Amino acid sequence: MSSPLPPTPEQARMAMVDAMAAERARLGAQPLPRAVEEALRAVPREAFLPGLPLTEAYDPHQAVVTRRDEERGVALSSVSAPTIVATMLERADLRPGHRVLEVGSGGYNAALIRRLVGVDGQVVSIDIDPEVVTRAERCLKSIGVDDVHLAVGDGAHGFAARAPFDRIIVTAGAWDLPPAWEQQLAEDGVLVVPMRIRGLTRCLTLRRAPEEGCWEAVAVDMCGFVRMRGRDEHWEAMPCLHDEDGCQVALRLEDGPEVEEKALREALACEPVTVWSNVEVGAEEPTDSQDLYLASVADRWAQLTAERGAIKAGLVSPISRLGTPALISAEGTGFAYRTLRRCPGRADRWEFGAVGHGPHARATAEHLAHLIGEWDRDHRRGPGPRITLFPATTPDDRLPGGRVVDKRHTRTVLTWTITP
Repeated sequence: MSSPLPPTPEQARMAMVDAMAAERARLGAQPLPRAVEEALRAVPREAFLPGLPLTEAYDPHQAVVTRRDEERGVALSSVSAPTIVATMLERADLRPGHRVLEVGSGGYNAALIRRLVGVDGQVVSIDIDPEVVTRAERCLKSIGVDDVHLAVGDGAHGFAARAPFDRIIVTAGAWDLPPAWEQQLAEDGVLVVPMRIRGLTRCLTLRRAPEEGCWEAVAVDMCGFVRMRGRDEHWEAMPCLHDEDGCQVALRLEDGPEVEEKALREALACEPVTVWSNVEVGAEEPTDSQDLYLASVADRWAQLTAERGAIKAGLVSPISRLGTPALISAEGTGFAYRTLRRCPGRADRWEFGAVGHGPHARATAEHLAHLIGEWDRDHRRGPGPRITLFPATTPDDRLPGGRVVDKRHTRTVLTWTITP
């Protein structure tokens, strides 16, 4: 019996969009706008990922790194996962005739934007890396798209020569909101940007607030992106708690406390204490608001990262290797991080807990478990935080209540309202 023929690129593309639509329906999300769905069905993603098997090129959840700094082990450019591409295009609400600036080039997203804004629209795509721009130009030309204006430049400066823009879509992880984006966006424009807030990346859809120089997030979505480089590049402190090759454990301390690395290394070597929260979650239930809540209410906030070898060796048992919510103890001599276990007798339910290390392990773990319980009781079924960005010069008495995150250009405020 002969084997079935592999799918054609067009069949793989249709299957990807069908799978995305089915997933949205299963999760109770809104269907994709028709124009976005049609663009995804029309633009060949494989042209921007030459040599990659179709099964990977059309995996709805797979981002593909296309350029990497091998010496530092840092991704420099990628083609984003189709699911987040679709979400960002939906949030941008692109219309025929719109003028769009894309910050961060890859080619695929620019081709989709080009199709959405039509012949009367304008697309400018910039990247700080000349090789990334050259690659994007080559891939776009391979599918007959030659009217996207590509340029090399620091994304923090925007592209004043073709401003104003109706939409600015940032496809790199930003730490702050550069003034150029505000200056180059039309008065009623929309800015879609993956923003790091206390180390957590969320895609913010921003519109101008009534107060001058202020922005309101009208949508907040989970995402992950390669970091922006250039003037506004930002790297946080990451003390290493265990540095054995392949088994490294570290704490990411963006907007977190100053710590003594020696004390925390000693804490990791202590016998851990685990506290369970009685807060359960289903396998596909979204809980990303929990991370934001913990980051909002915890003064001594951190994120634990771990290589696979450290988890396999039993050094730590975090939920995510790349960043699990953690707290530094009040004394600075230990920490606790979030963990998860399967509920007894329930294959589809899991329970959150906290693992503490150090002299005050139990107290720190209990505090983290208590905050998880607060989220479950007061915010789990709510809309999430209101996120507002103010100019960096805004005095405290003009800010709403909530967690204030200070950056170079802005003061971001996360305000939570208890949901009955």
